[in-house]
Amino acid sequence: MYKLIAIDLDGTLLTDDLVIPQDTVAAIQKVVAEGIVVTIATGRMFASASLIARQLNINVPLITYQGALIKDVNGREVMYERTVPPEVTQKLIEIALEKKMHLQVYQDDILFSAEENEKLIAYSQAVKVPYTIEPDLKKLSSKGITKLLFIEESDVLDQLQQELQTLYGKYAHIAKSKKNYLEVTHPEANKGSALLHLAKQLDIDPSEIIGIGDNYNDLELIDAAGLGIAMGNAVKEVKEKADYTTFTNNEEGVLHVLERFILEPARVKRDKEGKMPV
Repeated sequence: MYKLIAIDLDGTLLTDDLVIPQDTVAAIQKVVAEGIVVTIATGRMFASASLIARQLNINVPLITYQGALIKDVNGREVMYERTVPPEVTQKLIEIALEKKMHLQVYQDDILFSAEENEKLIAYSQAVKVPYTIEPDLKKLSSKGITKLLFIEESDVLDQLQQELQTLYGKYAHIAKSKKNYLEVTHPEANKGSALLHLAKQLDIDPSEIIGIGDNYNDLELIDAAGLGIAMGNAVKEVKEKADYTTFTNNEEGVLHVLERFILEPARVKRDKEGKMPV
């Protein structure tokens, strides 16, 4: 029944310790053996997502940067790309300077920050990617920025999000991916739009898609999929949007989904047809 599964990373596939349980890895490989496409749909940059894709041994296009970039796992072919309008990028950089907020930007799959600080270092270590210091971030904007990421306290970002939504909501997609992450991408760059683009390229109907996520930036992903799955640790809005809520990311919620909706039905079908398992 399902031909494509798109899985978020942080808070979904990854535990709070940023690891993938081995049973979940094994289940993903079994699902792939059934002929189903399993991909990643993350706000992370491609360089970080591709490391996890290799760990899972999946060789498919990856949805990264909140849907702003779809690229094959080897980084050779860009299937979809949307960058933030330069004028919006410049205004956001000015706002970060005025408010003394940490802002990092992404261009050509390189992470840039105006200065080195604890937030940048912690982020870099968590996602296992290097960073480049560029004191004048505004000069990067003309070449196209894939994503801008504010990292601050949750209540500070809630207020900032409201402000940015009022000012630039027509020109950018603005969503929290974690309580202390506020991400800005092109208005057409969200996980749902990217997922439907990928599905069309693979000749897969939306009804044949499972989307799994936990946070606000997964709302479009959940909505676009034929079967939208919320993690047990998902925010209230995602659970309300989803068709089904699984266990938390620390309880192998993704494994439960794969077993319930893919592996168990496949086993039952084989048993009825008298076929040996793959």
